[in-house]
Amino acid sequence: MPQFAYKAMQRDGVLIEGALDATNRHEAMRQVELLGLKPIRLAESGATRAPFNAARNGGRSPTADGVAKPNGSPADAANDAPLFGLKLGGAKKITPRMLENFTRLLSSLLAAGVPFSRALVILHREAAAPVAKQKWKEIHDLVIDGMSLSNAMARSPETFPRVYIAMVEAGETGGFLDVVLAQIADFQAREKELQGKVMTALMYPAILLVLAMGVLIFLLVFFIPRFQLVFQGFNAELPLLTQMIVGVSEVVRSYGLLLGAGIVVAVVSLRNWFKSEKGRRAWEGMVLRLPTIGPLIAQFAMARFCRMLGTLLGAGVPLINGLNVARRSIGNQILVDAVSESIDRVKEGKPLGTSLAQNRSLFPGAVVEMISVAEESGKLDHELLRIATVTESDLDRQLKTVVALAEPLMLFLIAALVGTIFIGMVIPIFSLQDHIK
Repeated sequence: MPQFAYKAMQRDGVLIEGALDATNRHEAMRQVELLGLKPIRLAESGATRAPFNAARNGGRSPTADGVAKPNGSPADAANDAPLFGLKLGGAKKITPRMLENFTRLLSSLLAAGVPFSRALVILHREAAAPVAKQKWKEIHDLVIDGMSLSNAMARSPETFPRVYIAMVEAGETGGFLDVVLAQIADFQAREKELQGKVMTALMYPAILLVLAMGVLIFLLVFFIPRFQLVFQGFNAELPLLTQMIVGVSEVVRSYGLLLGAGIVVAVVSLRNWFKSEKGRRAWEGMVLRLPTIGPLIAQFAMARFCRMLGTLLGAGVPLINGLNVARRSIGNQILVDAVSESIDRVKEGKPLGTSLAQNRSLFPGAVVEMISVAEESGKLDHELLRIATVTESDLDRQLKTVVALAEPLMLFLIAALVGTIFIGMVIPIFSLQDHIK
């Protein structure tokens, strides 16, 4: 029977080397992992002094992940090599589509029983985009070094959102990472579908808005000044609305470039401010106070919190630990702070329903009552999942209504803007005959 030499990491992070008998490489990998080790290198032992003889692997040498790669180049040289000597441009960062594919494939591999380290190797090896290959390899190396998957992902906040990391941490805590990853992938798909519906619904009004702004600028810069000269020749006094339009025209013609530069500077400054802790809290608080959007965001946060907590409790995670993880999946820091206060009350020994009742902006009275009853009957995990499912269904209906109303609302605003300009120019024309007489 062939003998395989391995280099692996113990639970305490100590590297060890050894050898074992196995029928093939896959069986050897499985035996190493059954010993509670994380395999780093694995190859069939040879007759030479080199522990990993490339000749016995058909001219292929293993990399640190134990997967044989062609000799004469780095592990990823074949996939990263330029085409016909030219390095083609690619994506500069991980796209949502790449992240969704990574999440769904990792979930499928784990659900199929593929060892965790092996699944990460497959993901980084099969990635098509160089940026994705590099990022997945980085995650793989951090995990091999003994770091948890959630902590490894937290090293790249530009790629993995806070909610994503919190859900992965929940999966690791409860021992159902494959299930959580599948939920994340489904969530990403629903979010992408929703964004597609919104963009499709707003495309036609957006085109009209661009055309309307073009027409407006043309009227303000070229037409209205000539229109103003005509009335000045008759010594006519323009109506107030027309005077306001003429005033805007003069400002645009005299300070248009400065106004444009000021708008750009203001947008960049606001964007940078919103990225800060203070600015982000101010923005999230303002969004929560919006008439229609605010309640939708609060409902969505509640559904996400209930689903996460219900899943954790169903897996046997203690309530306090589950609350600490689930609150991070909310996304809005204002709501996270409110839930943190409720968690402090639970730590003091108060029931969960009573503690959440203090946060009416996130948990309505009916939801609090259902949670209290379920807590008394010992069915809290099932009730939380049911609340999440019902809330998500209601959110889908509300979002469809909001998207359906957005198009006519924007069309109305565009019509009002253009109509105001048109009326402001037409009103003086009716009095032009009197001035001519």
